[in-house]
Amino acid sequence: MVNMNRPAPVELCHKNMRFLITHNPTDGTLSSFIEDLKRYGATTVVRVCDVTYDKTRLEKDGITVVDWPFDDGAPPPSKLVDDWLNLLKKTFQEDPGSCVAVHCVAGLGRAPVLVALALIESGMKYEDAIQLIRQKRRGAINSKQLTYLEKYRSKHRLRFKDSHKHKNKCCIV
Repeated sequence: MVNMNRPAPVELCHKNMRFLITHNPTDGTLSSFIEDLKRYGATTVVRVCDVTYDKTRLEKDGITVVDWPFDDGAPPPSKLVDDWLNLLKKTFQEDPGSCVAVHCVAGLGRAPVLVALALIESGMKYEDAIQLIRQKRRGAINSKQLTYLEKYRSKHRLRFKDSHKHKNKCCIV
C-alpha cells in the first residue's frame, strides 16, 4: 500500500466543546490512532467514511465508534446532522470540555463540515467557523460544502448555559 502524506490530527476548541479532526486509520495504523485519541482524551469517534479498520480494539479501550458515513465531497444528510448534534449536546452537557473525534478519509471534507456545523450551532458565525477550521486544517471544506454551510440556518442546538465551570483544557476561541 502506498504511504500517503496525511495531515496530523488537529484539536479545535470552542466554549465547552473539543473536537479532534483526523484522517481515517487502517488496521495497520490503528495503534498510533488510538494513541492520538488517548492523548487528546477522546472517548467517542465519529466515522463518516467507509470502514477502513476494525473498531473492536477501540471499543476494548473504552472508545465508542459511531458510524455515520455520507458521500465524499457532499454535505451531510439532515438526519445525520440531527444525530451528530444530539450526540454532541448529550456529550458536552454530561462532560463539558470532553473531546469528540471525527474523521473521514483525509480529514479535509466531511469531518470539518460536521465540526463547522457544531460551531455554527453554538453561536459562531459561518465565516468564523470556516476560518477557525482552515487555520488548523489547511484546504478543508470544498466549494459545495462551503455553499451548504453558508446557507445552513442554526437552530441554536448547542448553546449551553454557563451554570457550571468548564473543565476545558484549551483556550476559548
